[in-house]
Amino acid sequence: MQPEGTNGTSDGGLAVPMAWLYAEYIADELLRTGRLIPVSTLEFRAGRDTLALTIYLSDAAGELSGIRVVSQLDEWLSLTAYGHPWRDWVHTRFLDLGEAARERGRGEDPDLELARAAWRWLDGTELFATNLDPGRHDHTDDPPGLDENARVWTPAWQLGLPLGHLAMHLF
Repeated sequence: MQPEGTNGTSDGGLAVPMAWLYAEYIADELLRTGRLIPVSTLEFRAGRDTLALTIYLSDAAGELSGIRVVSQLDEWLSLTAYGHPWRDWVHTRFLDLGEAARERGRGEDPDLELARAAWRWLDGTELFATNLDPGRHDHTDDPPGLDENARVWTPAWQLGLPLGHLAMHLF
C-alpha cells in the first residue's frame, strides 16, 4: 500500500526521515567517490556526518532533489570552506528549523532529530588527527609547513569539514 503523504507518513503512521537519509546518502556517495579515507573509520563518519549536516541544513525549501545535487555543490563548497563560521551557521540553522517546526504545530521532526544526533556526535567526539591549524604566524615570517606527525585531539566536525570539502572538489 502506498503512503498517502509524500513525506514518508501515512495517516498518523511512522514518520520516515527521508530528508536526513537522503542528505546522508549524498554525503556518503561524495566521500566514497573521493576515496580519501577508508569507509570503516571514524574519520569517514566525521566527514559524512559533517557533509550530511551541511546538505540537510542548507536545504531551505525542504526539498532535497537528486536533480539539483550538482547545482548545489558550489553552495556546499562555500559553507565548508576554510574560515567559514560553519559551527555558528549550524547552530543558527537548528534554531531556525526548530522554530519553524513549532510554528507548524507539529511534533518533533524525525529528520531534525537525526540531524541533532549527528551534531551531538560531531561536537562531542574528538579524534586524534594531524593538526590542521598549527597556529597563526606573523605575516613577515615564512609560513610553517604542515607537520603531519604533529597530532592533536580535534572535534570530529573540525576534521570532517576539510574531508567533505575536498571530497566535493574531487567529485
